[in-house]
Amino acid sequence: MTRYLAARLLAVVPTLLAISLVIFTILALAPGDPMAEFASNPAITAEVRENIRRSLGLDQPLPVRYVKWLGAMLRGDLGFSFTSRSPVSGLIWQRLPTTLWIAGVSYLISVAIALPLGVFSSLRRDSLADQVFTSVVVMGFSLPTFVTSLLMIIAFSVQRRWLPFIYDSTLVVRDWNSLVLQLKQSIMPIATLVLFQTAALMRFVRAAMLDELSQNYIRTAHAKGLSKRRIVLSHALRNALIPVVTLVALDLPSLFTGSLVVEQVFRVPGIGALLVESISRSDTPVVMAIAFIFSILVVLLNLVADLLYGWLDPRVKL
Repeated sequence: MTRYLAARLLAVVPTLLAISLVIFTILALAPGDPMAEFASNPAITAEVRENIRRSLGLDQPLPVRYVKWLGAMLRGDLGFSFTSRSPVSGLIWQRLPTTLWIAGVSYLISVAIALPLGVFSSLRRDSLADQVFTSVVVMGFSLPTFVTSLLMIIAFSVQRRWLPFIYDSTLVVRDWNSLVLQLKQSIMPIATLVLFQTAALMRFVRAAMLDELSQNYIRTAHAKGLSKRRIVLSHALRNALIPVVTLVALDLPSLFTGSLVVEQVFRVPGIGALLVESISRSDTPVVMAIAFIFSILVVLLNLVADLLYGWLDPRVKL
């Protein structure tokens, strides 16, 4: 396992280099000019715009800009935003707590609901409960998040006026009343994500459990007289978690970027909203930093998932 881990870590370096090259090239060649906002300002002359472009390094060749950008990233310097002139790292750290609060809590709730429901549904295959759960899952997975968000806003904000539909980013939790307000404004964004994420996870858990329950080793365990609880938890569920771990490893990086649609609908000032704003303004330093950090998380969490395979199924170590 140690040799496997070392080989995977060595493979991470060229993978991230290739990803960084692709991200930089696509964004550098993408349409849009970060100096466009100055072009409409008559007080800023063409000479001043050219000086600003030169100060930002936009007049240099692409290979030179890539090497400088990559070197700065390796030093932990994410650069400065073209539009706000603020450090990119500061912008990300400013939005990260809100994103982790909404996306993180929703994913924890989704996992806590999807695992037991997926196992229960597989054990009660084709029963009334299984059909009800499957119908709800299909509905939750089929409805886009923006439709679910709008339905919740109409039901709980417009008609009932129970919950606010605009997220207040200036709210600071200091006492019980502010905590209640924070929870109330978080209910609809979190519920929207929970419905969608739970549906996807439960489908995978149910399908993986049904596949394992039909295997020969499960029938052998029944023949040996093992209890149903032990067969399900110690044998079937453990092997069924392997594809689920893969799905979770691919989903966890999304906790960093949050949900683009949900943050836009409820005006949640998270990293997803920052990414959309930066793309619309051609603020490439912010877009490149978020995309590259997301890529790093995907690569590292896939490595963690591969290591978990060996713990879940000892045959993987071979």
